Amino acid sequence: MMPFTMPSLIAVDWWALGAVIALSVGAMLLLVLEFVPAPPASNRGAFVTLLALLAAAGSVLEVRDARRSLFDGMFLHDGFTVFFTVLFCVIGAVAVLQSWDYVKRTRINHGEYYALLLSSTLGMVLMAASNDLITIFLGLELMSLALYVLVGFRRTRLDSSEAAMKYFLLGAFASGFLLYGIALLYGATGTTNLAKVAMFLADSPMIGNPMLIVGGLLLLVGFGFKVAAVPFHMWTPDAYEGAPTTVTGYMSAGAKAAGFAALLRVLLVAFPPLMSEWRPILSWIAALTMTVGNVTALLQTNVKRMLAYSSIAHAGYLLVAVVAGGLDGGSAALFYLAVYSFMNLGAFGVLALLGRGAEERVTIKDLAGLGFRSPMLGLAMTVFMLSLGGVPPTSGFMGKVYLFSVAVKAGLIPLVIVGVLNSVVSVFYYLRVTVAMYMQEPGAEPVEIAWAPSAAIAVVITLALTLWWGVQAQDLLTTAQRSILGLL
Repeated sequence: MMPFTMPSLIAVDWWALGAVIALSVGAMLLLVLEFVPAPPASNRGAFVTLLALLAAAGSVLEVRDARRSLFDGMFLHDGFTVFFTVLFCVIGAVAVLQSWDYVKRTRINHGEYYALLLSSTLGMVLMAASNDLITIFLGLELMSLALYVLVGFRRTRLDSSEAAMKYFLLGAFASGFLLYGIALLYGATGTTNLAKVAMFLADSPMIGNPMLIVGGLLLLVGFGFKVAAVPFHMWTPDAYEGAPTTVTGYMSAGAKAAGFAALLRVLLVAFPPLMSEWRPILSWIAALTMTVGNVTALLQTNVKRMLAYSSIAHAGYLLVAVVAGGLDGGSAALFYLAVYSFMNLGAFGVLALLGRGAEERVTIKDLAGLGFRSPMLGLAMTVFMLSLGGVPPTSGFMGKVYLFSVAVKAGLIPLVIVGVLNSVVSVFYYLRVTVAMYMQEPGAEPVEIAWAPSAAIAVVITLALTLWWGVQAQDLLTTAQRSILGLL
């Protein structure tokens, strides 16, 4: 028997693990600080969270040009990991700024809130950096368990508890599919390492093995749930509506980006030999997801539910890039995920400012006259809606132009036609929000605006990025292309 030797602490690459360490220490510190009394309006949780996120982003940027393999190849530090780690940290920081006053106003200002946010972000980082199906699953469950609790964090509200229960039950069901798929793939290939799976498929004549095909399909079911693709989207509208608005924004951006990060790594690293099998399936899922999301969004009067179905539709657009595959498809997906995250965060950030105390005013009627009562807030919401609809000169327009051009280059003409038609349909329900803000009279009791400096900063950041990437997208596009190269 070979003796087991512990690796030298000096040999451990601490910079490459810096994000994981910073987020873990931050979450544990927040839980320990709960034993130290603090006033109800304390901001220490937000401060600690911001510091942990800053440390995590700084550590990966310190070694951003290096490629490191850790834990016997299960955890990779490469351009792909750096891109998503920084994206998750910025999404988390914006969510903290939006939550700074919101959690006090809605009486959920507890240290666990921020600890769960850091834990969820840690899970997202693990999903993006994992080169093994086991660590992808661990990261996914860490992210999901934290989000289940955050969705139901307003325990006194029935809709919040109901949303958390639905999300948890369907999430557990999807996790079972994913785990069974991993087991079947291990049985077919003898490994869970993505690179070794690719090597096995390249050299094996057993590509048509039923165990392999079924395992891959079960993986798609699990990832389809996390990215809210049809027909695995049923949890999305209820979870988005019942969760605290700041959690909804964080979840809509971060969880979707993490799901696509893991999906891209699995498909582009492990399953290129099976492209002919998974591409037609994903094409149909993408078309259904775009259509169902946009058509159902037309019927919504609650803006949070409308944005939930909008999120489903955008998952369909992103699947078009995944189907295109290769360097162009992968970079288009990364670019679109970045621009989508901030325009969606901005829209939910505006909604989080509406209402008095713990109440939420998030119907289209509640937005009536907002453009005149608060011109800056109305302008920001208009820009976010136009960007989500893909109207120039916003980042959403650039994202769709790049994404559809890549799909045309890959020969996916029917899918592009479906996507363009769905984009036209989506403009209608996005413009309904703008029409309400500028062309409808407010009700007898206009909605109050709970202004807070931190929330205003978050709106300005997301608005600036949404406009900047609409007129100057080359830097982000170059970064996305450089980041995806590590997978190919």
